[in-house]
Amino acid sequence: MNHPLRLAIVRQKYRPDGGAERFIARALDALSNDDLELNVITREWQGNTNPDWHIHLCNPRKLGRISRESGFAKAARACWQENHFDIVQSHERIAGCDIFRAGDGVHRRWLLQRQRILPNWKGRWLFYDRYHRYVMNAEKQMYADPALKQVICNSQMVKNEIIEDFGVSADKITVIYNAIDHNAFVPATSSQKGTLKTQYNIPHDVPCFIYVGSGFERKGLAAAISAIAKTSAILLVVGSDKNQRKYEQLATQLGCEQRIFFLGMQKKTLDFYQIADALLLPTLYDPFPNVILEALSCGLPVITSTTCGGAEFIQHGKNGFVCDALDISALTDAITQIPKETAWTEMSQVARETILPYTPQRLSGELISLYKRILAL
Repeated sequence: MNHPLRLAIVRQKYRPDGGAERFIARALDALSNDDLELNVITREWQGNTNPDWHIHLCNPRKLGRISRESGFAKAARACWQENHFDIVQSHERIAGCDIFRAGDGVHRRWLLQRQRILPNWKGRWLFYDRYHRYVMNAEKQMYADPALKQVICNSQMVKNEIIEDFGVSADKITVIYNAIDHNAFVPATSSQKGTLKTQYNIPHDVPCFIYVGSGFERKGLAAAISAIAKTSAILLVVGSDKNQRKYEQLATQLGCEQRIFFLGMQKKTLDFYQIADALLLPTLYDPFPNVILEALSCGLPVITSTTCGGAEFIQHGKNGFVCDALDISALTDAITQIPKETAWTEMSQVARETILPYTPQRLSGELISLYKRILAL
């Protein structure tokens, strides 16, 4: 190639702590080289800007959720058409992109899972809601657009859903799992674990589980608290939600409020992974949360749900357990099976080994090979 590849990545709002953003940051850092010109089309950019990245701000006026989505889609499309980029990779549901990264999964599948925890009338109403109809329609238009050359999924689960719901051919979908820096997320020694527990006033003699995620309803915190209540274990809740009070009340109602520690958002999660014995994340619907990779990297067995793409990394009983997000007795059984000392050491080892191949170098290699295939089309 005589000129650098001009790649544009589209993300409406760049938040450094978001899962999609961490994928973008790792990909951009790994891809930075002389043969690549990196462009980001965004409404708002937070965090440090790499001097080699070209930031294109598209921030049209918004009057509500639908106007926010449709306004940004129109402005972003105009930006990429005007700039004639070689490849446009969108992380938003916008028709006309070359590559779509389905980091949020399939919207209809999320609504179907959400229906399970809502009263009947409210669940039925989800599919009549104007915003949800807009998102589902935007998805449908984007997958039907002939400009779309490839879809990147971060789990096989989402790949299968896209094939089933939109009839996209399997060869147009590439599964690229997220990367993890396994030198940054490392298991703690017994003495480190003990020191950290003392530092954060966490009891030493009780099995300790960690839940990491904001958006407590979708990430299954109610089920996690309900399952923990039936055991003697404690739960560290790392993340924030405007309805936190509701979850505190649930813990009180179930008589386990002394064993649920609400720790809020934490910039550095490593300490809390190192305190814990396992990750508990019975998420209602999640394409593949990065926290599963982080926990496995720290040697933590993972308890998660069948509707979580991260379950693809879990060998039931070997490095964790997979059950239905709302099956409290199965979650409780999994919790009680984890802390047995010898089993835990073996599970911890398998957990860590599971993620070792998923390095940033592997991620960038897979992306570069995908871009080359697209340019050759």
